[in-house]
Amino acid sequence: MVLLKILNKIKEKHKNIRLIILGLDNAGKTTIVKRLLGEDIYKVQPTFGFTIETLNYNNYFINIWDIGGQKSIRHYWKNYYENVDGIIYVVDSTDLYRLQLCSYELKQILKEERLFGCSLLILSNKIDIHNSLNVNQIVEILKLKEMNIDRHWCINECSAYSGKGLLKSFMWLINDISYRINKYY
Repeated sequence: MVLLKILNKIKEKHKNIRLIILGLDNAGKTTIVKRLLGEDIYKVQPTFGFTIETLNYNNYFINIWDIGGQKSIRHYWKNYYENVDGIIYVVDSTDLYRLQLCSYELKQILKEERLFGCSLLILSNKIDIHNSLNVNQIVEILKLKEMNIDRHWCINECSAYSGKGLLKSFMWLINDISYRINKYY
């Protein structure tokens, strides 16, 4: 199935990459997308349902599907898993009470067959806020080392407000996806 996705990408006239950005509500997903697009981050509303943003980066058309993270929406996430190349999973590093729920939701995502082979970027957001957890604490609480993550993955700290860590993380994700696509040319 992963090979079929890669072959379909090769056949396309334009190089398209489809990303989904997931995480619990209030993790900062929409703010991250707006920051990447250079848009106003001070007028962000909660995403109910989804939005699609497109940007051109490094000869790729990147479609970012920003999907709401409210409890009532999470069971619909699976409806957006078709033809995904990369997953951005956002964790609020200040929300100590819901980190176990973050871990649970990530495990559910990783079980999804349609997402096998997708690159995974985990962003530990809100590091600019006092008492936020560092990336090592997030790795431990989410039990990432115990998860069987059978794909290329990376976890980085970031701040959606300042932009710190976002470009480096985004570049890792796009480079990882493009490497997989281009090695079959």
